[in-house]
Amino acid sequence: MRVKADLHIHSLYSDGKNSPSEIVHRAADIGLAVVSISDHNTFEGSMRAIRQVPRGSLEVLVIPGAEVRTDRGDVLVYCEQPFETPYRLEELVDKAHENNCLVVPAHPFDLFRLGIGEYVYSVRGWDAIEVWNASSTKASNRRAVQAARELGLPGLANSDAHVVEQVGSAHTIIEVDDLGIQHVLESIRRGRVQPVFGHHGVKATFKWVEWSIERRIRDLLEGR
Repeated sequence: MRVKADLHIHSLYSDGKNSPSEIVHRAADIGLAVVSISDHNTFEGSMRAIRQVPRGSLEVLVIPGAEVRTDRGDVLVYCEQPFETPYRLEELVDKAHENNCLVVPAHPFDLFRLGIGEYVYSVRGWDAIEVWNASSTKASNRRAVQAARELGLPGLANSDAHVVEQVGSAHTIIEVDDLGIQHVLESIRRGRVQPVFGHHGVKATFKWVEWSIERRIRDLLEGR
């Protein structure tokens, strides 16, 4: 069975606009079967989605995930259950694996968005690499594609959506034997994935810019 997945989405539990429920419903509408709401330094978005939209009400599997801001840059973590994430990169990789989780550098060569850069080569233990991020530049994505080839690692493509209109703009096709969290994570480990490159459309980009301005004004008013 081949399913479409977007494993890098932000909700209102970090810097995204929409609720976890809105994200899952959007995913169902556009034919995604798997999502991870990977908010910054928290699994809360994914866990809220799992509680708010039980399996069976929509045919969308939610994988608990977080985008952890480590001392070297941003790293995606995908798990069966949340755990307390350390912020030293090497410690995060070790603890994630102790908890049967995947660790994936997010937009590794997008240095304006805190990718880990050349540490992708020196740190051991990656399960895959985000080779295409719809919010990153083509040049940084091409470098990520090359790094995955050199390291012999699976490549994932994700939207890094902050508004629902961006969800699924880039995604990954995953071959699974069954639609469950364990099966999806194992398929990624085994490289049974095909990244599908894509960019945010004009409407999605406009909604993102609109949200960014709204959020900055709100933060200023609240003194953040």
